[in-house]
Amino acid sequence: MAAVDPAHLVGTGGAVGALLRYLVGELVDDESFPLSTLTVNVVGSFVLGVVTFAGVGDTALLLVGTGACGSFTTFSSFSFETVRLWETGERREAVANATVNLVGAGLALGAAWVVASGGAL
Repeated sequence: MAAVDPAHLVGTGGAVGALLRYLVGELVDDESFPLSTLTVNVVGSFVLGVVTFAGVGDTALLLVGTGACGSFTTFSSFSFETVRLWETGERREAVANATVNLVGAGLALGAAWVVASGGAL
């Protein structure tokens, strides 16, 4: 059996991640705070952490890590929304957005490490 072209793996994962990102945007209320971006960044950090810490092979890393997580998570939206909040005078919300995204992603990575290592600390 021939190996799958890495570009196909990344592209397929990217398509899945982009569709999931769209669905989260439709399902999560974003009116007063960029909650959908926070959701995808924290969930994506967890998923990427699990596949990385679990030691899956290159194929799964390309499909899930680079492809799906790469298109599902969004640093550009996070940055834009934080600056937009700041510029519109919602400084507390801007600081909260930056803090919760960064701390949430870090905690998600920690949780992924615990899950991937079988719960051992």
